[in-house]
Amino acid sequence: MKIEIKHKTILITGAAGFIGSNLVKALLEYDGAMTIIGIDNLNDYYDVRLKDYRLKEIAKVSQVHPEKNWVFVKGNIADKSFVEEIFEQYAPQIVVNLAAQAGVRYSITNPDVYIESNIVGFHILLEACRHAKTRVEHLVYASSSSVYGGNSKVPFSVEDKVDNPVSLYAATKKANELEAHAYSKLYNIPTTGLRFFTVYGPAGRPDMAYFGFTNKLKNREIIEIFNYGNCKRDFTYIDDIVEGIKRVMMGAPAQQVGEDGLPIPPYAIYNIGNNQPENLLYFVDTLQEELVRAGVLPADVDFETYKKLVPMQPGDVPVTYADTSSLERDFGFKPRTSLKEGLRAFAEWYRDFYGE
Repeated sequence: MKIEIKHKTILITGAAGFIGSNLVKALLEYDGAMTIIGIDNLNDYYDVRLKDYRLKEIAKVSQVHPEKNWVFVKGNIADKSFVEEIFEQYAPQIVVNLAAQAGVRYSITNPDVYIESNIVGFHILLEACRHAKTRVEHLVYASSSSVYGGNSKVPFSVEDKVDNPVSLYAATKKANELEAHAYSKLYNIPTTGLRFFTVYGPAGRPDMAYFGFTNKLKNREIIEIFNYGNCKRDFTYIDDIVEGIKRVMMGAPAQQVGEDGLPIPPYAIYNIGNNQPENLLYFVDTLQEELVRAGVLPADVDFETYKKLVPMQPGDVPVTYADTSSLERDFGFKPRTSLKEGLRAFAEWYRDFYGE
C-alpha cells in the first residue's frame, strides 16, 4: 500500500542515534512539506558528544528547509505518559522506531536496560499506535540480523526460522517482531520490521568494531579480532540503510480482511544488508589503509604488532549474510556502497571530528 509522506507528521524515535539522525536529515532533504518529530533520551551508553553533534547537523539541514517543521523532544519511550503526550500533541501518521538499547556484549552485563527500552518501550509505542486519535498509517521499526542467531544456512532469509537467539539483545528484537505481528492482526496496524546488518559510517556508534578498532589503533593499543579472524560480516553503509528505510516507509503492508472476518496481519519483515559478507581480517586491513590515507594514522605504523586473534565471544555469531531479494522485489532497492567507499568516508569524518 503506497503511502505519501509529504504533508504528513512523522515520529522518529532514537532521533539522536546513528541511524535515526541520518534518517531525519534525509527526510528534511526530501521534496515537500512535512512535520518531523524526533525523540531521544540522550543516554550516556556512549559519548553524548556524538549525539549532540548529530543534533547540530540536523539543525544545519533544517535551517535550509523552512518548508519542514522539525521538532526535537528529549524523553524515554519506556515512559508511558511521555509517549502518550507526544501522540496527543502531534498525532503522528507514520512512526519509525529506532530507539533501542543496542549491542550484543552490553546485553550480557546490563540486561535490565534492554528489557526497559527494547521490550517495555516498544510495547508502549504499539499501545500508543493502537489508541492514537489519528490513524497510524505505518509503524516501521528496527529489528536486527542478530535474530538469526546461530543459523548455519546462508544467506539469511526472512523466511528462515529465528527461534534460537544467542544473546538477550537478539531475543528482544525477536520479541518486537512477535508483538508487532500480534498488534497487526488484532488492531489492523500496518507494521514493518527491518533487520539491519552491521551498520557503519561517519558519526556511528563507538561500540561498533570499526570505531573501536580506530580508537585503539590511534592510541597504539591491541585490537582483538574474534574467532581468530574467521568471522564474516555483511557491513552495510549508513546511506544505504537510510534509503531502505525511506522506501519502506512509503510502502506499508496492505490492510485486508480474512475469511474469519478479522484482519490479515498487515505485517512485513525485510533484511537490509549489503548481501556481500566480508572477512574481518580484510575489513581491518581496509580500515587501516583508509585511516592512513586520511591522515589519522602514520604510514609507518607496524599494524601486525597491534593485531591479536582471539576466540569467539559469548553471544556473537561467525557469519552474517543478508538475503535482500524481498527488499529488491518490493522496493527495487539493494545496498551498493562498497566497504572501501564506506570506510573512506568514516576515516575522513573521524579525522575531522577528532581534530587530527
